[in-house]
Amino acid sequence: MASRTAKDAGNKGKWLKIVLSSPPELVDALSNFVTELGAEGVYQEENKIQSSGDFPGAASKESVNAYLPFDVRLETRVSSLKSYLESLSQIFPELDAPELATEIITDPDWGEQWKKYFKPLRVSRGIVIKPTWERYTPQGRDTVIEIDPGMAFGTGQHASTRMCLEALETLILTHRFPEPLNVLDVGTGTGILGIACAKLGAERVLCVDIDPKATEIAMENIIINSVGDRVSVTQEEISTLKDTYNLIVANLTAKLLIKLKKTLTSLLRPGGYLIISGIIDQNQSDIEAHFFREPLKLLSSLSEKEWVCYVLKKETNQP
Repeated sequence: MASRTAKDAGNKGKWLKIVLSSPPELVDALSNFVTELGAEGVYQEENKIQSSGDFPGAASKESVNAYLPFDVRLETRVSSLKSYLESLSQIFPELDAPELATEIITDPDWGEQWKKYFKPLRVSRGIVIKPTWERYTPQGRDTVIEIDPGMAFGTGQHASTRMCLEALETLILTHRFPEPLNVLDVGTGTGILGIACAKLGAERVLCVDIDPKATEIAMENIIINSVGDRVSVTQEEISTLKDTYNLIVANLTAKLLIKLKKTLTSLLRPGGYLIISGIIDQNQSDIEAHFFREPLKLLSSLSEKEWVCYVLKKETNQP
C-alpha cells in the first residue's frame, strides 16, 4: 500500500479548480469560506446574462474561482464545502442555490492567472490598494498601499477588509488621540490593515497572525511599502502580548472574535478604539451580546451586503 507521503508526491503539481456560481449576495461569504478552507488564488468574476432588445436582462450571477491542492485533506475540504453550500441554501431559501463545478488541472500557473483579476482598487475616500505588478498614479492626497498577496488573505477586495479600511481612515484622520497612536492588527493576513494604519499616521503598529505564511507575506508587503520603521510582525497568540494599544483592529470571524473578546478588551487602553469585522449578519446578535457591554461602547457600524463591521470605544476609568 502506498504511503500518504508517496500519494502526495504523486499528486504534486495537481490542483482541483473550483468554480462556484452564485447569486451576488453570497459571493463574499463563499470567497471567505474557500479561503479559510485552504484554497489559493481565490478571485471573483461577474457572469453577465445577455438579453435581447434594449432592456437589461435578469440580475447577473457571479462566480467564485479557487484552486485546492491535491493533498490528503482534499476530500475533507470538498466535503466541507458541499455541506456549507447546503447550509447556505437553508439559510437563504429565497436565493438560487450556489452551483459547484470542479476541474482537475495539472500544474496550473494559478499564481499568475488570478493576478489579472486584481487591479488598483479605491476602497475608501482616500485609500487605494494597488497590486505590485500594476501601475497607478495617485490622485490628490491618496494613500496608496501596494500589496502582493501571495497565498495570504487580504487584498482589500473583500467587504470585511474594505470596511475596516474605511473605519481606520475615519478614526485616524478625524479623531484626536491624546498620545502617540499604538495599533494592534489581529489576524493580519497580508498586512494590509497594519500598513494602512502606518501610512495614515500611526507611530507604532504590531501585526499578529498565527499563520507563518501570512506573517512572511505581511513582512514582505511592509518592506514594499517602506513602513518597516513603524510596523512589525509577530507569529504568536495575542494572549502572550504584554503591551496595550489605543487602537485595535481584528478582521476575523464571529466565532474567533467572541473567543478573543476578553483578551482584546484587556489589551485596549481606556479611551481606545476597537474595530471588529468579518461578521456575517446572521452572527450579529451573538457579537452584540458579547461586545455591546461595559467597558465597550458602540461608536459606529458599517455594513456591506451580508457583512458588518463595528467600531467600539473603551470607556475611560475602566480596567
